[in-house]
Amino acid sequence: MGIKVTPFVQANRFLRRSSTYGDVPKGHCAVYVGESQKKRFVVPVSYLSQPLFQDLLAQTEEEFRFDHPMGGLTVRYKENVFVDLTSRLRRS
Repeated sequence: MGIKVTPFVQANRFLRRSSTYGDVPKGHCAVYVGESQKKRFVVPVSYLSQPLFQDLLAQTEEEFRFDHPMGGLTVRYKENVFVDLTSRLRRS
């Protein structure tokens, strides 16, 4: 019987590993978004605690396990869906 680790905890572990990349400001993380071509976004770490963003991470957890060779989270969604989600988070 295994213990289920939440997407938030896994993402935090990932961020500790990737915090040495110099082009991402402190308090932010890189997220690669797209179905085939990946576009890089830099978002505040505070998004990781938001229910909307946690839902997004949970939906992509199985496929990507939050690993990306460039050192960021990978989210397989259309760019406009991700932009809409992050704009809603900025307003709240």
